[in-house]
Amino acid sequence: MNALLLLIGWCILFLLSWPVAVLALVAWPIVWLLSIPLRLIGITVGAVLALVKSILFLPARILGYRP
Repeated sequence: MNALLLLIGWCILFLLSWPVAVLALVAWPIVWLLSIPLRLIGITVGAVLALVKSILFLPARILGYRP
């Protein structure tokens, strides 16, 4: 469903301004490649925060607290 809405939106953009639509079509893979390092940074930060949370809650888990 998401891909269909994206295709319809691109077709409407193509009808309104075809140079912008072609530019968007060409630029999308470049933007996707540039966003890969940012995704990896986000995954790493999430993992580090989960590790810190588990370390902070370790004494409570040892004492028997169950959320």
